[in-house]
Amino acid sequence: MVTALSAVASSVGAELLQVGGGFIELAVLFLILAAVAGIAGANGVAGLSMSIAKWFVIIFVVLAIVSLVL
Repeated sequence: MVTALSAVASSVGAELLQVGGGFIELAVLFLILAAVAGIAGANGVAGLSMSIAKWFVIIFVVLAIVSLVL
């Protein structure tokens, strides 16, 4: 069962990255992970997940502005 779940997760992750980065989707994923970790009391994981989500949003905004200008 674990191998089936990991195969599904890896195919979904590969699909997100092939579409064009999927920075917003990944940012939302890490935001949800941070919220769940914060509720569970894992403050280190929550903080790290929030930092990763913040950087994905920043990268997305920079790339969106660059693509609009060019």
